[in-house]
Formats: sequence, C-alpha cells, structure tokens
Amino acid sequence: MKIGYDAKRAFRNNSGLGNYSRMVIGAMAKTQNCLLYTPSLKGRHEHYFDGLEHVRICLPKGLWKLVPSLWRSTGVRHSVKRDKVDLFHGLSHELPYGLGEGVKKVVTIHDLIVMRYPEFFKPVDRMIHRVKIRHACRVADAVVAISEQTKRDLVDLMGVGEEKIRVVYQSCDPIFWNEVSEIKKEDIRVKYNLPEKYFICVGTFEERKNQLRVIEAMRLLPNEVGLVLVGRPRGNYGHQVLAAQSNRVKVLTNADFADFPALYRNAVSSIYLSVFEGFGIPVLESMCCDCPVVTSNVSSMPEAGGDAALYADPNDCETVAAHLRRLLEDEAFRQQIIDKGRIQKLEFAPEKVTADMMAVYNDLLDN
Repeated sequence: MKIGYDAKRAFRNNSGLGNYSRMVIGAMAKTQNCLLYTPSLKGRHEHYFDGLEHVRICLPKGLWKLVPSLWRSTGVRHSVKRDKVDLFHGLSHELPYGLGEGVKKVVTIHDLIVMRYPEFFKPVDRMIHRVKIRHACRVADAVVAISEQTKRDLVDLMGVGEEKIRVVYQSCDPIFWNEVSEIKKEDIRVKYNLPEKYFICVGTFEERKNQLRVIEAMRLLPNEVGLVLVGRPRGNYGHQVLAAQSNRVKVLTNADFADFPALYRNAVSSIYLSVFEGFGIPVLESMCCDCPVVTSNVSSMPEAGGDAALYADPNDCETVAAHLRRLLEDEAFRQQIIDKGRIQKLEFAPEKVTADMMAVYNDLLDN
C-alpha cells in the first residue's frame, strides 16, 4: 500500500494537530510506504522521520516552489498522480482540490468547534475553516472522526452521512506511555522550581480551555498546594492567564515537551476544564502518566476518561475544588483512580488505534 499524507503540520505544528499527524504517520511507516507531502520542512520537527525506510518526503518543485501554499491546496494533485498513490489522507480537516478518482481519499475531522463556537475565531478564519471542512467531507471516501462527539457533530452540523464516518480514537505521543525514573522526576522538579504539592493544567491559554476557572477553584483549596499551568497564551484571554501568576500559581510557557510526562507524574492531579473538545488529549496523557484527572462533563471528555476520571461542569468551581480536595487528602481514593486509568488508557493504546486506522484504509481499498 502506498499512502500519501498531507504532512505540513507533522513538520511544523508543535501541539495537537502536529502530534496527531506525527503519531499516525510514524505508526503507519513501520509497515507501509508513506509519502509525506509538505510545502516546506521548516519547523522544529523537520528531522522527525529521519531514518524511517518507508518514508519519502515530497516537496513542491519547479514554479510551485514560488507558491508552496497553492501547491499544497491544489498543485499536489499532480504529484499524487505521478507517484501512483493508492490512498491520500488529510490529517487535519482538509483535502487538496482536484484529487482524481484513481486515489482513495480520507480526511480526519478533529472537531467542529468553528461551527459550535464561531466567536472563538476571526471572521476570515471562520470562513476558511468552514470552506475547507465542507469540501473535504464532500469529496472524501471516508471521514475519520476522533470521537463519537465529533461524529455526532458531523452528522448534525454538516449533514455528513453516518455511513461515511468512521470513529478512530487517537492516542498520545509515545513518551507518555513510558515510565519516568525517580531521578528524572526530581530533576524536573528542580529544573522548573515546582512546588512540593501541585495540580497541573496543560493546554493553550485561551477562553475555550477555561484556565481562569481552574484558578478560581484553587482559591477554595488549602494554600499548601499550588497550581502549575503549562501552555502558551493566545489572545487577550491568554494574557489574563499570564497576569494571574502568583506565589501559588506557576505558569510555564516554554516547558520542553520531553518533560511533560515528569510534570504530570509529579502532580497530585491534573485539571482539564475545557468547555468543548473533539477528544481532550490531556485527559489521556494524564492517565498514561498515573496522574488522576478532574475534567469537564461535556463533549468528548467522558469518552476519553471513562470511569477513570472525576467530572464536573466546567464552570462549577465548588465541585471541581471538592474533587481536587479529595484527591489531595485521600491517597487510597487517589490510587483507585490511578488504577482505573491504567485500564481505561488501553482503549487508546497506539497499536489499537493503528489497527483501527488500517482497517479504514483496507476497507476502502478492498471496495
């Protein structure tokens, strides 16, 4: 099987969509021939796939090098045809225009937040996202939704037929599945000057992620425990989060990704109070790191957490604080949640997710 991927975000995006792209490609490249179409190799991850024998990187050539964005959206169809790709997968909401009938087309839709919460986007970004998503869902032979929540939104908000949608959950980066030594944990504690006891909240500092509510909930807890916010600010809301930094609230805007597992494992618990997510990857990261998680009872978070998380309305600070207090004071209960997480995370094990995605590919190519 020869698989083509829209790999721009795999090389250039450092967070959610980039992590997803790298995980899918890295898993498939172990056994399949993968052609990675990207307008450039600029970015932190330009060498990520070095040494993988089944990977070939495909860049624009000739005059297309002058308009790489246009090549990605339409010119790449010529390269895909020339390379005799069997299946092309758009990993982040879009597919190139003009892909012919000779190639099967798959698109992953992570969420439809642009439809549910348009106020979170600039007008021009709303228009671009909607046009790309509609086109991709129309021309795709299969639409991969990363959760049942996203599947419901595709049906209800976009009118995509259920028969076209396949739910394939995502996993998280392999580093979260590995153990972390006590020495490493202590090194990270010193490196970031972490409190002895703290809760951790990971995610971009933006209104949808709801960090200011997390800070409010902390005011209802004993002063002996701190809060560590890990992420980068976006817009005015992000600056409000930065301004809330105090002796008790520590903000890490440039933490090394490789240190995230130890940051989780050193914490009493993680908190993720997003008002809406297509999946909610920090919920899974927490479980993989034996870090109990308190999260929102809305959208896809209950899918990710199952019975291994504690839930609350994302604006109910008192319930959130009560959950955190119990995890702080009742170690036996905390261990029960950790044990449940070790079982729940297996639903999203990399090998299971890879097998589910391969089943989508095989079904298309067999029909």
